[in-house]
Amino acid sequence: MKEKSGLAGKRILAVDDEPDILGSIEDILEGAILDTAANYETASEKLKENRYDLVILDIMGVNGMKLLEESVDRNFPTVMLTAHAIDPETLLACIRKGAIAYLPKETLPDLDELLTEIFSAHERGEPPWKLLFERLGVFFDERFGPDWKKKDKAFWTEFEVTYQVGKGIQERLMHDERITGKGV
Repeated sequence: MKEKSGLAGKRILAVDDEPDILGSIEDILEGAILDTAANYETASEKLKENRYDLVILDIMGVNGMKLLEESVDRNFPTVMLTAHAIDPETLLACIRKGAIAYLPKETLPDLDELLTEIFSAHERGEPPWKLLFERLGVFFDERFGPDWKKKDKAFWTEFEVTYQVGKGIQERLMHDERITGKGV
């Protein structure tokens, strides 16, 4: 008997233009309250009409970077899941736009575990990116080459101090009712 997802009961939006990927996410996140969308328009409407605990976005085929902006504007923790946009520039853009993680689709077999850990870190106020780089740093180094951070050395040096990013995190925090309700 298959175990329920570590995100059981959480409301999640998964967006991907590949039906088999959406089907896999549905199977993997059994027990989560999962909405799906296969295109930008449907996803954008769902983002406007609903509240989500977590949003999972493909980058290619669904205008995932635009959806990331919309999701962050609504203060939804957002994870990018991609196969074709695995490169240092897209990773950096996702960080700057406020994603809490960037996962290659090769991690689908471990998706529930990774998302549960990332979401839990986010909920505790710990940097999910630190966890992500601890878990997938070797993958990124192998995929991008050992010197992939040299191009944007200043950014990565500052980022690795806290694993927080200025604008993306600040923007999300400005919309976070848990923080704004405290007068911060």
